[in-house]
Amino acid sequence: MNKKFKVIVSGGGTGGHIFPAVAIANALRNKFPEVEILFIGAEGRMEMEKVPAAGYDIIGLPVIGMKRKLSPQNITFIIKLLKSLRKVKKIIKNYKPLVVVGVGGYASGPAMRSASNMKIPCLIQEQNSYPGITNKLMAKRAAKICVAYDNMDKFFPADKIIKTGNPVRQDITNLDKKRNEAFKHFKLDPQKPTILVVGGSLGARTINHSIAAGLEKYIKNDIQVIWQTGKTYIATAKEQVEQINSKNIYVSDFIYKMDLAFSAADIIISRAGASTISELCIVGKPAIFVPSPNVAEDHQTKNALALSSKDAALLVKDSESVEKLNNIAIKLIKDKEQAKTLSKNIKELALLNSAELIADEVYKLAYGK
Repeated sequence: MNKKFKVIVSGGGTGGHIFPAVAIANALRNKFPEVEILFIGAEGRMEMEKVPAAGYDIIGLPVIGMKRKLSPQNITFIIKLLKSLRKVKKIIKNYKPLVVVGVGGYASGPAMRSASNMKIPCLIQEQNSYPGITNKLMAKRAAKICVAYDNMDKFFPADKIIKTGNPVRQDITNLDKKRNEAFKHFKLDPQKPTILVVGGSLGARTINHSIAAGLEKYIKNDIQVIWQTGKTYIATAKEQVEQINSKNIYVSDFIYKMDLAFSAADIIISRAGASTISELCIVGKPAIFVPSPNVAEDHQTKNALALSSKDAALLVKDSESVEKLNNIAIKLIKDKEQAKTLSKNIKELALLNSAELIADEVYKLAYGK
């Protein structure tokens, strides 16, 4: 090989973009030890913290989101976009990547646009059943588009699409072996039923309000809760947990050891983002989805329905969550037969080796194979 195998991975904003991006980078490193990887993210966004924590270098662009309605912020958006395009062009010239991977999010657009203008092949990784605006705009410029759902030719050129599934973190297999470690980590009792609550990396207001309303019910039923709140709700949640003074509740704004949280859980309550669903299919625990209504084309509800219609998960509407979620969760944790059925069916939907398949496609683009 006469050219160094260098790859830029661009995008972020939420865990749903960042974790697949890191999983792709890890797969590239494992399969091709000679690879060099640089991340490009958006200044002030989550990736600027999470990517270095995963062991990768990242450079931030000043890019921000555009308001869909007329807004003075859109003037700032244009200025920052132009600055980002100039900055990313310099980064690409200096770094000389053979491929640029875009996972969606603010930084992904400028990186892929600049790369395609410089005749560097781009690969898009789209996690959702309804693509984000950046990936839709960049589809014509991409050489390959890796997707997790069928019928994506509604949005992307059919000849570029490869169904790979969504990359997930590497540590969520063989969870049974981590069970003792998990309960020690969360300082909980391995003999008691345990519910894991995750609202996504940024938290979920409705789920947080629902859990807060049901804390006493969980304590009354001797059920433990591992509760990830997101940063905006953590102070309130800690106060609420302190007031009831129970050792049965573990609360944190962000769970870094998610493999241990999955291992400890008997059932999982979650939003229905595509990356989360991909992970939970591999984890294979009974799940209750509360889809976020605040996403394009209500795609989280579509994601959740794809599972609930196959008896592979339960679905609770966001608007009914405060009223119904806790009772449904308590009923499920006590109904061993239903839990067993949901667990079996969700496991059957798992798509394995997604990150490795995408890594292979990146390699082929790099060396024209």
